[in-house]
Amino acid sequence: MPNDSDSNGTPPEAESLSPAALREAALLRIRDGLRSGQQQMADWQGGPLAVSAVPGAGKSTGMAAAAALAIARHQLQPRRQLVVVTFTRAAAHNIKNKIRQYLKELSLPQLGFSVHTLHGLALNIAIRYQNLSGLTLENKALVTPNQSHRLVRACVEQWIAGNPRQYQMLVQGRQFDGEETERLRRQSVLRTDVLPNLALTVIHEAKSSGLQPQQLRELSELARDEYELLAIAAGLYENYENLLLTRQFIDYDDMILAALRVLENPTARRLEQGKVFAVFEDEAQDSTPLQTKLLEILATDPAQPHLPPNLIRVGDPNQAINSTFTPADPIYFRQFCKDCEDRDLLATMDRAGRSNHIIIDAANFVLEWVNRQWLAVSGNPPLNYAGDGRGEWNGERSHSHSQLLSHQGRGEGSANSEPPFRDQKIIAVDEGDPQPDANPDKVGRGLEIYAPRDIFHTAELIGKRVIELFGEHPDRSAAVLVRENRQGEWLAGELRRLYANRIKIYEVGQQERRSHVPAEIMALLQFLERPHSPDYLKAALTVLANRKLIPTQDLDALAILPEQFLYPGPLAEPQPEPVRQARRFCSSLLRARLELPIYNLISFMALALHYDQAELATADKLAERVAQQTVGNNSMSALLAVLSEIVSSERFEPVVPDEAESIYIRAGQLTIITMHKAKGLDWDFVFLPFLHEQTIPGRLWVPPQMQFLGEFTLAEVARAQIRASLHGQFPLPDVGAAWEQAGYLKTAEEYRLLYVAMTRAKRLLWVSAAQQAPFTWNKPNNLQEQKPCPMVPALKSRFPESVVFVPAMFR
Repeated sequence: MPNDSDSNGTPPEAESLSPAALREAALLRIRDGLRSGQQQMADWQGGPLAVSAVPGAGKSTGMAAAAALAIARHQLQPRRQLVVVTFTRAAAHNIKNKIRQYLKELSLPQLGFSVHTLHGLALNIAIRYQNLSGLTLENKALVTPNQSHRLVRACVEQWIAGNPRQYQMLVQGRQFDGEETERLRRQSVLRTDVLPNLALTVIHEAKSSGLQPQQLRELSELARDEYELLAIAAGLYENYENLLLTRQFIDYDDMILAALRVLENPTARRLEQGKVFAVFEDEAQDSTPLQTKLLEILATDPAQPHLPPNLIRVGDPNQAINSTFTPADPIYFRQFCKDCEDRDLLATMDRAGRSNHIIIDAANFVLEWVNRQWLAVSGNPPLNYAGDGRGEWNGERSHSHSQLLSHQGRGEGSANSEPPFRDQKIIAVDEGDPQPDANPDKVGRGLEIYAPRDIFHTAELIGKRVIELFGEHPDRSAAVLVRENRQGEWLAGELRRLYANRIKIYEVGQQERRSHVPAEIMALLQFLERPHSPDYLKAALTVLANRKLIPTQDLDALAILPEQFLYPGPLAEPQPEPVRQARRFCSSLLRARLELPIYNLISFMALALHYDQAELATADKLAERVAQQTVGNNSMSALLAVLSEIVSSERFEPVVPDEAESIYIRAGQLTIITMHKAKGLDWDFVFLPFLHEQTIPGRLWVPPQMQFLGEFTLAEVARAQIRASLHGQFPLPDVGAAWEQAGYLKTAEEYRLLYVAMTRAKRLLWVSAAQQAPFTWNKPNNLQEQKPCPMVPALKSRFPESVVFVPAMFR
């Protein structure tokens, strides 16, 4: 008897269909399995399309399906392909696998597309045309400088030496009596903190926006401030660029600029455009102007350059949470959405199946509440929310919150007139949605709001609730989302103290703090360079003991006399077995130093330390970095100098395996992670503790040691003035208005961050603001009364059934 279907699940009646008809049926099947917003992407035929997607709407799934359908319909192949651009390597890996799965369903070869990060795409173009880009990695090293990086320090010192008048103006600051000790203190603050921070902020902001130092100087003539701030910034920027050139370094912004230089050449531009059918961009709200320009050029048809580009940009302006520390600004994606909406080219993905109904209602309430309060104060004196959930305002709240919601000094049409959120509600999916367990049933009350006595009580309540939840649902996942790593570090320690071995805790910040590969390898190499140094020997033994490569023992006793430990004489007392094991390991390392060339030592150390796959990849990356920076000087001293710089001054990013995100969402594990890093992830149970007004929305503040310059920070004022120029706001804001605009950006972004954190939860969202908390988490034991984030009392008023009674024994 014939089967009802063949081995591929094809119905018998389909055997009479032509291959084209079969493929069309498969295309239709994929499309019909999508939600309405995703279907708009799948129906795309060309030109620009903006896709504004709410959290949990299935952006990556919709984009992967749309990509596969476009590849099939337009018969794309490697010589003319679809380019997908994502924000991170992990996201690129995820969407690549989804596209491949859809192509498999269509019985198509897994060709005709490529997936890149933005910087990876730019680097590929720049390397292909090195004569046009001026970028060659053979003799240049990539740097990710921070405030203490030698390049930043050097450009600051050069500026000070070349601009004594402006430097003395900064030293004088305000209310300077000429006392020598105070002069030295101010000089130290300027050299080590103020000017490095200004340099990093302005260089990244200006460079990624296409501004050159000379343009900053021209802008400085339009700004009104006593310090000539943008002129100082221009000088620092110019010094930094000269140092990059002379020392043959590049930074991430140079990759984008190099690719754009290539595309300025008509021949190269046509060649690159000819390879690209269309560009699909994910997380578009986090793109900078130059990155957007690069994608628009590539998405333009060289045969019809007058037509709009084939460009789909997918994002959520309500999840823009990087604009206060990167040049990304949600205003650009918002404008793209508005332009597309005017031409009926805007798709809205507002159906989301991630969270239960009460969590969706709470997230929508936050969005509406913040926007309503924002618009209520537009053009009015600084007022503050009373905190009762009804949207009433008074002037009795703290100065910090009122100052940041003040609308004074804002120009017509400024970025500040935009509310923090785009008016876009999350809607639960329809019945029969293809997502399994869409909008799952709530656990507990779905939304639970607590009022702990203090942060210690908070940890106790979280621990008890986690044990209870995992006891009932051992196959579920849970996370605590904190605003800063120090909160997570404290909470992890407290939970381990209270509930040792009862809760499996994975603190993401702790793993990141262990940027251990460069430090461990440097410790071993320093020992190889000076094996008779007690300090270096102990450091090497500590690494070996921590990795359980030698037995635990008194390392000081071994290190105090290195010669006796490493080369015991015939008259020396026999060493215990643990000591002999340690000596044999050290001797093998010393033998490798004699037998291997310098450039192989890092790889050998990685193998000797029994590194896992990700650590080995990181060691290879480290070896490549060191090799680039020691070209022409292949010596141990040069190698150690570079390693020392990396360990002490650079944020060396380890290689992250593609499945790294799965570590964060393991069942039965409590993940402690920052709100920023939680974006793109979700858990069954999400805990949001420590929601205080001083943290969210918080306020910009000036550290006491910097207050001699005024009640503002130079970096934030310069950033606000540069952004005002990019948005066409002239005259540029003065110092007071720029500082106020910086405060606006912070407040808006903090509320968006809270919205992102809330929408990570699927079955239970646990919220709390302790009555007592530390003023600074550097000193978590110094507790004082803290006001809750204004959203907490508003949520209590809107969802009274979610307020959990705290037993008297905990009060």
